[in-house]
Amino acid sequence: MKKIMILVNDDIWLYKLRKEVIKGLLDEGYEVYLSSPKGEYIEILMSWGCKFIETRVDRRGKNPINDMKLFINYIKVLKRVKPDVVLTYNIKPNIYGGLACRYLNIHYINNITGLGSGFIKDSLMKKYLSFMYRMSLKKSSCVFFQNKSDMNTFLKIDVIKEGNYELIPGSGVNLNDYQYKEFPNPEPLIFNFMGRIMKDKGIDEYLEAAKVITKNYPNTKFNLIGFVEETQSYYKEKITSYQKEGYINYLGFQSDIKPFVEKAHCLIQPSHGGEGISNVLLETAATGRALIASDIPGCRETIEEGTNGYTFKAQDSTSLIEKIERFIALSYNEKVEMGKKSREKVSIEFDRNIVVRAYINKINQIKDNRII
Repeated sequence: MKKIMILVNDDIWLYKLRKEVIKGLLDEGYEVYLSSPKGEYIEILMSWGCKFIETRVDRRGKNPINDMKLFINYIKVLKRVKPDVVLTYNIKPNIYGGLACRYLNIHYINNITGLGSGFIKDSLMKKYLSFMYRMSLKKSSCVFFQNKSDMNTFLKIDVIKEGNYELIPGSGVNLNDYQYKEFPNPEPLIFNFMGRIMKDKGIDEYLEAAKVITKNYPNTKFNLIGFVEETQSYYKEKITSYQKEGYINYLGFQSDIKPFVEKAHCLIQPSHGGEGISNVLLETAATGRALIASDIPGCRETIEEGTNGYTFKAQDSTSLIEKIERFIALSYNEKVEMGKKSREKVSIEFDRNIVVRAYINKINQIKDNRII
């Protein structure tokens, strides 16, 4: 039996975004090993027949000693399991898992889930990440990209070469898990922000827009769903203040976002950059809701301007407010139609089965020695 090992930095997204790939591999008869920090979803995945090896990953840390320990740990784990193919996701598993696979001459497939905040500006961090990616992806059997911009960036800086990369529709969305739901009643008009609360995710622009719009349009409501990033805890005070003023409704982290998606009319995704393809945009669109998002790679791909939503200039609250007002001005029937177009778009372009097939096909090519 062929062994597949999956390296990730979080069990939550491993389950929520990769479970169909895992099930597909198990159905194909592969023995699947998972390496990630331990969390609540690992038991579920093990009940399917997966094997688990705990690996601690300091997701946002910049300590080179910890990163070296991660690299050494990956080498030890890979030597023990001896997988035929390794799948890596997220920045640190891609870099240090990729380096470990290259060192041990093991086939590996990388997934660039977004370049992250380190690539937003020209900086020393960008140069460092570019170098590390160039080293780690050099012998990759295939690098999956979730948007063309990330792919072109890596081509431009010579991280990848012709022939060992492929574009897929993000992580895709499970259209059975996220089914179309009837559009909510016209009032109050509800907007959602769902994600980590931090500067790079556009929280400042969202809060400013919520403040301006609620003052001018009393029948609007702005939900804020997610946890405050530990390194930016100063946002807690601002959120508390805005909640007291009635500008936002802070709901904290929610493990199940579906009820909040279904009750809202529109999702606002004001990220500054670094997205692969935004999963929350895909899930909201699949439910049949309108989208407003920054005009950046990973967000713009999900929106047909004026058809299922609007894009606005990143880091520009005035531009965001303008697009929110444009959505407010639509008739109720036009808003409903926008939601239907969202569902239609993701059904055609972002079905998660497309992603599952891409992985199975690539792994079978390696198995049949068509990728050397």
